Amino acid sequence: MKKDLPIGFFDSGIGGLTVLYEALRMLPHERYIYYADSDRAPYGTRPKDEVRTLALHATDFIVDQGVKALVIACNTATSAAIGDMRQRYKVPVIGMEPAVKPAVTHTGDPKRVLVFATELTLKEAKFRELVARVDTRKQVDFLPLQELVLFAERFEFDEQVILPYLKMKLQAVNLNEYSTIVLGCTHFIYFKKIMEQVIPPDVRIIDGNRGTVLNLKNRLGECLNEGPGGITYFLSDQPKPAAYFEKYLRLLEPASAKT
Repeated sequence: MKKDLPIGFFDSGIGGLTVLYEALRMLPHERYIYYADSDRAPYGTRPKDEVRTLALHATDFIVDQGVKALVIACNTATSAAIGDMRQRYKVPVIGMEPAVKPAVTHTGDPKRVLVFATELTLKEAKFRELVARVDTRKQVDFLPLQELVLFAERFEFDEQVILPYLKMKLQAVNLNEYSTIVLGCTHFIYFKKIMEQVIPPDVRIIDGNRGTVLNLKNRLGECLNEGPGGITYFLSDQPKPAAYFEKYLRLLEPASAKT
């Protein structure tokens, strides 16, 4: 494994940029290829076999560029195709997993855990098996928020649009019953600050991004690049100017970094 080879990142769209952002913080000297299949998004409402086919087409493209590792920065694609990818490629393949385990083991909190995810992720056997394995107290509930994917892909972050949607989806949910909300889709992280306006302040909101990047770092071992780094972007097989993606990365910066 050559140290200066890039790391491939794949997502159905721009949600995986939230994982890439964490990687840029933790592994700033690496080179990256980011592939967004936005022309075919969203994946979350498609049949599993179709998602598998689309995901493998995209990851074949990425691996053909020459990468030293592949991150599937998409919970839906991970659920549908991670097993096939690990058999298909010789490089390490790191998938996403909703952070259900840390949610249910957090200080033994007796309150419940609510998972926000796409429809396909919540239906998939991989997710159900994860919950069955770690949710020994039967405290995990689920809520699909599929439309957030579409909002993000359209760069729609207006509170006057997002807040009514969240309130409508949560109107039948007693949030006081919960200690933790798990963001089980990388697109949802863009909306975390808006979610905090409708979720009680004592309910923590977590995701699996940092754990995924730590896994990547561990898998790379000694094969870390010493720089210079950089990112090459693709949108459904075609090169795409960085500006299209960087506007999303800027949304993730702390407020202090934007001033």
